[in-house]
Amino acid sequence: MILGLTGGFGCGKSTAARLFERLGFRYLDSDALVREHVYARPDILAALRARFGPDAILPDGTVNRVHIGAIVFGDDTERLWLEDLTHPQLFAIWRERLDSDPDGRWLIEVPLLFEKHLENWFDFTICVACSPAQQLARLEQRGMERALAERRISKQLPLGRKTELSHYVLLNDGSAEFLEQQVAHLVRSLSVNA
Repeated sequence: MILGLTGGFGCGKSTAARLFERLGFRYLDSDALVREHVYARPDILAALRARFGPDAILPDGTVNRVHIGAIVFGDDTERLWLEDLTHPQLFAIWRERLDSDPDGRWLIEVPLLFEKHLENWFDFTICVACSPAQQLARLEQRGMERALAERRISKQLPLGRKTELSHYVLLNDGSAEFLEQQVAHLVRSLSVNA
């Protein structure tokens, strides 16, 4: 079984993913895979430096995500270029990991699941949702300026549309225990119907 987990920026996807992982799912964090594997490739680093200038790479040789983020979330052409560069590499990693355990229970966190029409990768899609006020409050607690948070949120499909497109929705406005209960209930339901 392969589950695709999505949701709005700051809605708690990673928190929900860790709960699935505790219940026996193998977890792939797409953003982490890009950071740790795709951005480690010399050809990707060279392309980023050529496109975004020398400040795109930090002195330690890693990607300057703050610099690149400021560019791509302010210019759709640059954002789409970056996605075209990194997504094929990410999908190759997904395929390799999934092939390593074809009968496993997998959860893949994919912020742009519906934006990039990736539904066919998954048996079921799950959206983590919360109120816009909660979403912004969480992002501000992480140290993100409200204007940047709003700009990044605006680059994703509206949360209401993601919930409509998903097979299941987890509501994350309440306590951590409430989210945990929802995940446990969903996992039981999926296990019974598998």
